Amino acid sequence: MSRTQLKTAAFWVATIFGPTSFVIGGVIGLMSQPDAVEGLRHLGYPAYFGVLLGAWKLAGAVAITVPGIPRLKEWAYAGFFFDLTAAAISHASLNDSVTDIVAPLGFLALVIASYVLRPDSRKLSPVARTIDASHARPVAMAA
Repeated sequence: MSRTQLKTAAFWVATIFGPTSFVIGGVIGLMSQPDAVEGLRHLGYPAYFGVLLGAWKLAGAVAITVPGIPRLKEWAYAGFFFDLTAAAISHASLNDSVTDIVAPLGFLALVIASYVLRPDSRKLSPVARTIDASHARPVAMAA
């Protein structure tokens, strides 16, 4: 197996077990499953927050998994980073078990691996990253 094939395989494993697995959490949140509502209540969040998170998790998982839309992928990866770090901090602030604190960080590791290993076709082009939004033209890059 070539290095490129190995990187591609690692990307898909990390993506399927990381960001794409948020489809499950998204559906559970949208359905307001009793265990999910109770988990939110335990953390001090209102029940409707589960529906909101569920919709964004589902949208983020789709954005990362489907081809194209590289800018949206960047936002989805950032959203998962915020979601998972907030989950770990929420559990830690309540002195929940180490498992409850570390589990979101395990998923975060998969999200980060997916982000780092993603192929060039799933990244913003160098030109897109250097566009000055206020002038909608390329900005000179420092040497």
